[in-house]
Amino acid sequence: MKRIFCFLFLYIIANLAAIAQQDPQFSFNRLTQLTVNPGFAGNDGLITGIILNRYQWDGIKGSPQTLVFSAGGATNILGLNSGIGFNVISDELGFSKNISVSFDYAYRAKTRIGELGIGTSIGFYNMSVNGDWYIPESDVHGTINEPGIPQGEASQLAFDVGLGLFLKSKDYYFGASVTHLNQASLILADQARSFLARHYYLAAGYNITLSDPLFELHPSVFFKTDMVAYQLDCTVDLVYKKRFSAGLNYRINDAVCVLVGFEMNNGLKIGYAYDLMTSALAGYGGGSHELYLSYSLDLGKNRIKKYKSIRYL
Repeated sequence: MKRIFCFLFLYIIANLAAIAQQDPQFSFNRLTQLTVNPGFAGNDGLITGIILNRYQWDGIKGSPQTLVFSAGGATNILGLNSGIGFNVISDELGFSKNISVSFDYAYRAKTRIGELGIGTSIGFYNMSVNGDWYIPESDVHGTINEPGIPQGEASQLAFDVGLGLFLKSKDYYFGASVTHLNQASLILADQARSFLARHYYLAAGYNITLSDPLFELHPSVFFKTDMVAYQLDCTVDLVYKKRFSAGLNYRINDAVCVLVGFEMNNGLKIGYAYDLMTSALAGYGGGSHELYLSYSLDLGKNRIKKYKSIRYL
């Protein structure tokens, strides 16, 4: 356990003293696209809200815990076909905690290859660090004597901006976005300085109707990088009657994930994902758990269209 704590300790110091705070990762990355791509807002013509909770590296104290609330919908602003969104993310890791709040706007235009959303997000990012530390399952505790870590508690609020494009047709989608575009500085103490590095995202998916029209196959890929490290998720979901789904996700050099979801009632959905670690941490703890609850509301449109939303796995 002490070895794991040291790993988390060094990981947080590296983020503070070196370049950036890594954006949290999700197994249900098709559901959380609004949090990283404002062009996604209003893409399905519905009003949709989602609450998602992720517990990463179960059994390792101080491991990442992430809570997300995201909501968005289609609207008309000054005669323009638009989408709006709102996101709140709380991300904890060891003695650091980050909270971000963002508002999204997307202009939506029909093209020959699908509907294109061009969006921007503005918001705030708050990083807080508690320099008082302890080793789990030990009496050893105290204050970190490290110039790059503030003594006691410290926090910094920064302005944050993002941009994104999202193209969607009946059978496929493609998204490209960048978060932390302005690379805001975070100064927690005289020598405790960091900044939000830009993160670049690419997402693509396709819907395949099988020989039995009750079944669909939804392959997708999700890529992100801060130009130092990268993460690639490859996912395949099998959907039955547009309401029940089961899938597998492979995150390169990190985990194999099992995903399930179903619609409990008209517009109400629930899903669960379990990540089986394949990285060096596999021998120190359990996998990661992810649970979401979402609700979609169709104001005056055909209810059948609701099930075509890519938000459903």
